[in-house]
Amino acid sequence: MHRRYLDGAFVAIKLLHTVVWAFFAICIVAIPIAAARDDFRWAAILTGLVLLECAVLAVNHRRCPLTDLAGRYTDDRRDNFDIYLPLWLARHNKTIFGTLFIAGGLFALGKWWSLG
Repeated sequence: MHRRYLDGAFVAIKLLHTVVWAFFAICIVAIPIAAARDDFRWAAILTGLVLLECAVLAVNHRRCPLTDLAGRYTDDRRDNFDIYLPLWLARHNKTIFGTLFIAGGLFALGKWWSLG
């Protein structure tokens, strides 16, 4: 099934997956930044977006639906076969960004409560 590894559709899926990943990575990093600026509305919006992504992953057995779509084009199943990320980052993505999300959320809550 390596037949179309560089197929235009496969490349497009991989690129889209990378763009979506970057969007959510930026959201996660921006949560504590928004809170540090006392912009709790943005912190809440960003948190909601990330939680929506978490719900999509939960419904899809902890996998991005784009991973399954990309899997139709190759037998490759390395951790980064479906996204333009270094292997180590793709392998540890959920741990790294899950930790950052929780820490950023706790920071935002602490900052919000300290103002009350």
